Amino acid sequence: MKQVYIAIQGMVAAFIAWLSAKMGILLPVMGVLMGMMVMDYITGMLASKREALDHPDDPAYGWSSRRGAEGIIKKVGYLCVIAVAMVVDYLILRVAAEAGFEVAAKAFFGLLVAVWYILNELLSIIENAGRMGAPVPEWLMKYVSVLKNKIDSQGGGTEERVR
Repeated sequence: MKQVYIAIQGMVAAFIAWLSAKMGILLPVMGVLMGMMVMDYITGMLASKREALDHPDDPAYGWSSRRGAEGIIKKVGYLCVIAVAMVVDYLILRVAAEAGFEVAAKAFFGLLVAVWYILNELLSIIENAGRMGAPVPEWLMKYVSVLKNKIDSQGGGTEERVR
């Protein structure tokens, strides 16, 4: 049994090493995003439960499997958008290589989109904490919003350069 466990560990480590070589800096960012997606889902459920306790006779409050499923579907959509951004990065790198140009960054759009989604998840977690009754520093919410808006403006600026 111990040998099977060691073999599985080795395969997982090899897969992560291969993935890291292919994705570069995007791999740890995706790990953070996955963690924040899970935390957002859990805090959303807890916030809904808290609201249901505060409003026991109002069916508009509380957790429902429908809203939970909608949240999961939305998060799968996030991953699809990141995949599209990664494909764009790949295409740019391949075309640049064929044209004889060297591009320093392996990931630009994928990284930008993933970080944008992380900030989106952080905002949602902060909002959920407030719905749970936790005091939330207003400056933290503003700071994360500013970072998200900065990425929006940076990403928006690239479309002008592409034209």
